[in-house]
Amino acid sequence: MDPVGCGTGQGRDPHDLPLLAAAVGDHDRGTGRLGGRDRRADDGDGRGRDDQRMDHAHHHERGAAGGDPSRRGALRAGLRLGHPGRRRHDQLMTPRRRWRTRPRRRRGDHAPPEAMMIEHALMLRAPRSDDRVVIDGAPRFTRIIEIPARHGPVVTARLAVTAEGLVEPAIDGVGVGRDVLSPGWTSYPWRLRVATHDVTARIVAGARHELQLTAGRGWYCGRLGWWGAERLYGDEPGVAAALEITFADGSTLGVVTDATWDVTASAVVRDDLYDGQTIDLTRDGGPSHPPDTERIDATRLVPRIGPPIVRHELISPAEMSTDGPDAVIVDFGQNLVGWTRLRVQGPRGHVLRIRHAEVLEHGTLATRPLRSARAEDIVTLSGGEDVIEPTFTFHGFRYARIEGWDAVEGSVEAVVVGSDLERTGRFSCGDALLDRFHRNVVWSLRGNTVGLPTDCPQRDERLGWTGDIAVFAPTACFLFDMSAFLRDWLADLRAEQRAAQGRVPYVVPDVLRSWTVDPGAEPESAAIWSDAAVWVPWAIWEAYGDVAVLEESYESMSAHVERVCGRLSARGVWEGDFQFGDWLDPTAPPDDPFAAVADRDVIATAALYRSVAIVAQTARVLGRAEDARDAELRADRLRRDFARVYATANGRLRSDAPAVYALAIVSGVLTADAARAAGRRLAELVRTAGHRVNAGFAGAPYLCDALTRTGHLDDAHALMLNVNPPSWLAPVAQGATTIWERWDSLLPDGSVNPGEMTSFNHYALGAVADWMHRVIGGLVPAAPGWARVRIDPRPPAGLPWASTSIDSPHGRIALSWWRDGEGALRAEYEAPDGVEVDIAPAMAGRVKRVDVVTRAAPHRVDG
Repeated sequence: MDPVGCGTGQGRDPHDLPLLAAAVGDHDRGTGRLGGRDRRADDGDGRGRDDQRMDHAHHHERGAAGGDPSRRGALRAGLRLGHPGRRRHDQLMTPRRRWRTRPRRRRGDHAPPEAMMIEHALMLRAPRSDDRVVIDGAPRFTRIIEIPARHGPVVTARLAVTAEGLVEPAIDGVGVGRDVLSPGWTSYPWRLRVATHDVTARIVAGARHELQLTAGRGWYCGRLGWWGAERLYGDEPGVAAALEITFADGSTLGVVTDATWDVTASAVVRDDLYDGQTIDLTRDGGPSHPPDTERIDATRLVPRIGPPIVRHELISPAEMSTDGPDAVIVDFGQNLVGWTRLRVQGPRGHVLRIRHAEVLEHGTLATRPLRSARAEDIVTLSGGEDVIEPTFTFHGFRYARIEGWDAVEGSVEAVVVGSDLERTGRFSCGDALLDRFHRNVVWSLRGNTVGLPTDCPQRDERLGWTGDIAVFAPTACFLFDMSAFLRDWLADLRAEQRAAQGRVPYVVPDVLRSWTVDPGAEPESAAIWSDAAVWVPWAIWEAYGDVAVLEESYESMSAHVERVCGRLSARGVWEGDFQFGDWLDPTAPPDDPFAAVADRDVIATAALYRSVAIVAQTARVLGRAEDARDAELRADRLRRDFARVYATANGRLRSDAPAVYALAIVSGVLTADAARAAGRRLAELVRTAGHRVNAGFAGAPYLCDALTRTGHLDDAHALMLNVNPPSWLAPVAQGATTIWERWDSLLPDGSVNPGEMTSFNHYALGAVADWMHRVIGGLVPAAPGWARVRIDPRPPAGLPWASTSIDSPHGRIALSWWRDGEGALRAEYEAPDGVEVDIAPAMAGRVKRVDVVTRAAPHRVDG
């Protein structure tokens, strides 16, 4: 048994499918991939599996199952046995709604239809006495079941679990599935995610089995936010499960969580996502207690449509150095997200303390950027050989300081954790710094997709900030198959938006519901951040060509635009509301990230124009002609009013800032002539700044694109390749292995930026990688879902080669280019049949189609 009851290692659960749950508002579906193997959804034997369809079957009356422990007789110990051809009216596993899971398309055998509902299970919590919980630490709920032998062998066994908090299921002391931090974080008042596992190989007819569910606080009742809040959703974690077994003779046996289960203490004494985990391997479970129980609101139950959170890989230390008489500092060589795995043997009762940090400052852990997050794991050893993973927490770190290491023998590794996303896009090139920058983008994406898109993974925040993913979504959707992951998150966004009467919150799930910068003011929509309701679905549509995401999100997209347009001033622009603006402009003081050069209202109106234009295009795609005309007219009015209010006679904008010009050009709010004039002024500002980046979150993602579109490609190249701060490559030159929140998160003297917000793992400023793929790499999508592609590399003069590829919905598309002996570009590409390929005129006669691209350097695994 895992000594901390936290996971089972690296084996994939081959049938981890979202079997069940009632929908909330929308019926969200998983993503399908055509013409290519879906590595994220591979079966254990290597066979691929496409998305699942939840088909509504027939109805049954809901069984009565109360939460009163005195009703154990009526519950019949949580077991119900069904027989072929008939069903008992009181059978707990008989659903009110039955959902059948059938693959749309599957290579290999079809899984049999399943019908199992967790809604008849009860949510279990640690019991309370005199208003305090009687279990110290993470509770473990257990149930012994006897599997009858008279019905023949077990044919199938499926275990469905959910939790308010975290849950780690186990059978006979061995964990189930490969999930960690399950079932993740959703908007709990409306959506409670259900994970389902095939446990057929674990259940034996005639045997006695112990079911275990260990509960962690997680996002439900652990700390959330920099203001010190905890228990935002509830006081204690709760878990629920349903096991359905089918025998050879067709009989079924159902087991659900109810009042007959027992609860004891686990080895986890304390757990918190921010502060870390305390594990005491010397304590036993102590006395058992009956759990507190409550009904589950079945309308909250949703299938898991996105990938689970899993262990990605193990990283060995790059260096270990002593730090005092009893401690070591471990450098893993890579800023990552996860935890440490210790394999140690030491005296019984000996304590190890592990603290984490992203950087060292003058030779010691730089923990100030963590703010109030302790990021400390504490382990009391059993005296035997212990393998420890603190899986009810996670940290963002490159360095770990282990106190007490002098008294033990063993090893330490870093476990990289994140959502099980399929890698689709790759880029590599002949410039070492640019190549490393791209790898840093990938690592920051991996570290900020632990169940949902977050801003950072290490400090007392780690929230689903909408602005970060709004600008980063195109890059993310190239690098990984983000469709199911983001659609799951968008379901939470829609739920939160409905609760806020159409306002799109700054974070999803919304734990800032009443937060404003101005005390007493009501929160309102904010440009770019709230625009995520529009920009993210559109990025998914462009990347995968799946119209379903537009159908699911159209009402939300329209509601956002309607709400904001209802707040326009008499001048026809969005002004006067709170805005984040060009957040973290490099010229802003460290402790005043709002103090950008760019005018917030100009940025807001340009961003709104982009959203209105996208809604118009979405309406066209969906065949809503009248809606499209209305949105197009609204966009035309916004464009005219923007020009009237913010444009000057000499072609400049009234906020003469790079971020304003870049966003105005890329958003389309400017006419063609005005965009050219804005591009000339942007190029002047960039040159005046010595080709250093002089914009923040709102402008930096679009600087290179805006320069390229308006004929200033050389300036875009110089901006991208500059190593003098503030720039994209300056952190790389300083040894960064992820994207920083600030251009100068680490100062040249090795000290950490004095600002309160200083993260070394933020993907937002890595959004420029989308431009790298298209312009330097030369692989340009020309139709949604890569149905059409343009070959058009436009690299900087000194770059000798680049290679770019995408596993598109149609199959692999790849391009490699290099310079011949005379310095001219040559290229070869591959594309599947049915994908239309256009060759840029400048590359005419210099491009060859091949079956498999082999030129240039091979792609790195993490490149």
